[in-house]
Amino acid sequence: MKEFNWWALSEENVINYLETSKEGLSSEEASKRLKKYGANEVISKTRKKKARIFIEQFRNLFIPLLIVAAIISFFLGEKTEGIVIILIVLMSSFLGFFQDYKAERAVEKLRKYIRVMARVVRDGKLEEIDSRNLVVGDVVKLQIGDIVPADIRLIYCDELNTNEASLTGESREVAKTYKRIAIKNPIPQNLSNIAFMTTSVTSGYGYGVVIATGKNTFFGKATKAIEEVKPITQFQKNLSAFSLFVIKIIFLMITFIFFFNSILGKGLFTSLLFSLALAVGISPEILPVIITIGLSNGALRMAKQKVITKRLAALEDFGNIDVLCADKTGTLTEGKPELRAAIDIDGKPRQELVLYGLLCNSIKEGVHHKFSENRIDKAIWESKEAARLRHLLREHKILDENEFDFERRRMSVLVQEEKERKTFLIAKGAPESVLSICSSFKKNSKSLKLSPRHEKLIKKKIVDYETQGYTVIAVAEKPLKKSSSTKSDEKGMIFLGFLLFLDPPKRTAYEALEKLKKLDVKVKIISGDSPRITRKICEEIRLDIDENYVVTGEELGQLKGEEFANYCNRYNVFARVTPEQKAKILKTLAEQGHVVGFLGDGINDVAALHSADVGISVDSGAGVAKEAADIILLHKSLDVVADGITEGRKIFGNMVKYILNTMSANLGNMTTVALSSVFLSFIPLLPVQILLLNFLSDIPLLTLSTDNVDPDLLKKPKKLNLKTISRFMIYFGILSTIIDILLIASLIFWLKAPTDTFRTAWFIESVLSEIFVTFAIRTRLPFYKSKASNLLLISSIVVGLLTVVLTFTPLGSLLFGFVSLSGYVLLLTLGIVVLYFFCAELFKEHFFRKFEV
Repeated sequence: MKEFNWWALSEENVINYLETSKEGLSSEEASKRLKKYGANEVISKTRKKKARIFIEQFRNLFIPLLIVAAIISFFLGEKTEGIVIILIVLMSSFLGFFQDYKAERAVEKLRKYIRVMARVVRDGKLEEIDSRNLVVGDVVKLQIGDIVPADIRLIYCDELNTNEASLTGESREVAKTYKRIAIKNPIPQNLSNIAFMTTSVTSGYGYGVVIATGKNTFFGKATKAIEEVKPITQFQKNLSAFSLFVIKIIFLMITFIFFFNSILGKGLFTSLLFSLALAVGISPEILPVIITIGLSNGALRMAKQKVITKRLAALEDFGNIDVLCADKTGTLTEGKPELRAAIDIDGKPRQELVLYGLLCNSIKEGVHHKFSENRIDKAIWESKEAARLRHLLREHKILDENEFDFERRRMSVLVQEEKERKTFLIAKGAPESVLSICSSFKKNSKSLKLSPRHEKLIKKKIVDYETQGYTVIAVAEKPLKKSSSTKSDEKGMIFLGFLLFLDPPKRTAYEALEKLKKLDVKVKIISGDSPRITRKICEEIRLDIDENYVVTGEELGQLKGEEFANYCNRYNVFARVTPEQKAKILKTLAEQGHVVGFLGDGINDVAALHSADVGISVDSGAGVAKEAADIILLHKSLDVVADGITEGRKIFGNMVKYILNTMSANLGNMTTVALSSVFLSFIPLLPVQILLLNFLSDIPLLTLSTDNVDPDLLKKPKKLNLKTISRFMIYFGILSTIIDILLIASLIFWLKAPTDTFRTAWFIESVLSEIFVTFAIRTRLPFYKSKASNLLLISSIVVGLLTVVLTFTPLGSLLFGFVSLSGYVLLLTLGIVVLYFFCAELFKEHFFRKFEV
């Protein structure tokens, strides 16, 4: 169905265009339209099977590499190594499976959320049907308590109000009209003659024509992103790039080694096995396990702080966030307005205004009135001032009431004071509306004529208060000696003053934002609320507004391409934005190289939560929003957001330690093995020894996820920088090769060591150097100033001793071809390891000083 500006058409034109009538569609015509346009469902996609989702995980570049490594291990008879690698593959695949399966669960949640019944006029009769069977052109009746089943253009209504919190995030009543409206900025908040799917009717009733169903509704478009698998994050992109980088290195090295060893007559089969073993030796095959263990431990630590991590990989991205976008309502604010002031036109406190607010109120004492969802009336009733004045209600009797409606934008009550038996009319509502029915105003207990000059001054005060972010309600009164009243009595009233309301920020908001600032995270507020209120909240939490400018959704709608991207990057406060605009802002920031987090809790936040690298919601948020999020805050304290970022940085820091250590050590060792194999008359290390070397040196590295991280590394977000990694690999690869060559020269030319002695000594030196150099590489500080975790220290000592002892055992001799070393050779080997460690300390200091990374 083609989209029109339905709000600008008259009721008759809407009915005629959709070829329907006030008597509704016939059952036959409705059936035809249902077949033509489909069911009124937001999600119609067939759910993926679990097996298909799991198979799709093997597209990760590291997975094929590890599978090849496992095959090589089995081929060489190393079943243990092969089984370990297969387990690594499965563990990594299940992480990706969980992410994609989560998207499928969110789809199901969405289906349940919108499955409601609808009252529809068919064949001239009102009947109740499953909302999935609604079609464009159906005439629907809406009444209090209903969930709006589709996007509906109202053709008649009486005091109809809806709560659009499920759509816009702003929990406030919206008065509806059936008249056509002329408007420049057609966002949901401004379309007062359209009832939107999933919003709820809080008062009144009405009839309307269905103008959009399913995916074509505003709700359907806003939540479209949840059908899709979450987009690849910056961390995943960097990890894939790193995997490709490793594959290239391995391919070049094994091709070179196989070619030269074959030419030198060392046998095609032996050369092939040796080259493939080198491939396994270079590959960082336990990287997925390092990541998994770190993420699992981090998730457990976060769970103790009442934070649920739904997607483990999100913690990795959490630490790399450099831009955090947040919806205002319910996340930075409490989501409930508070009465902040009751003042006259001079700004002086007037308690009687609170009393009048209690009397002219949709909530009556002892009665759960149908208007009880009115947040403003609730705020008056629950205020501290009201608690002190509530006893005075018994001295007043309400004789009549004129309920709120859209045309008047106010309500009024006729009240009788019991003691003096005098009656008077109280009006309360939108300030412009109340001011229009006043002919005088009260100043210092005196009633004065309301001149144009005074009216202008009052209007200026209204603007001033709204600019400060307040929701302004005006109050007026007049004596009325009657026992009943009508709307026509609302004239010639006395303007009394204002009730000012503010949705307060959370008490923890400022402290959390300060923590984020110290972590070098840029905070951007993206709200569906008005610019004035958004600005006020930002000022209350002391968030600096870039260039003191709040960008509106209307402005964003007029921007394209580079200009839109510049606005996203340049400003940090956005107001009156649509769900699509929220998601577009996040995608734009991600395209600029930022790692983006989003904090929101409404249905209008679903697309943004899905688009973010890390989607964060709160336990009290909308169900679909929680399904789309990666992180759920069980408590509303925002401090845990900053804590989560710190936790993520620890995980990332330890992962980088592993990559730098294993890649530089593996590259150095394997380069030396490869080059020496060309120049020596024998293969320097047997394939099985290379695999054992790789296996033993990886055991202590598994505990790196528990290691401590230097505080300086937690201050700023980091990225997996291939340029830095390659430089580090070259720097320490060269050092490792130099040290290895020193050992080779000593063994070959000085000690004239036999082949088996040579291999055993080199094996010990390679394992020990990779293990203990970790203590130099794991910190940018001098090693003695940064304490390693106990688990890393103990595992390193145990594996180091096991490596040496194994070479002296019959098992080591039988399975791996080791021989017992003389005390002199062993002492030389250990001396080379110590030399390597202190050289690594010096190289480390020079590297980080030169490249400033």
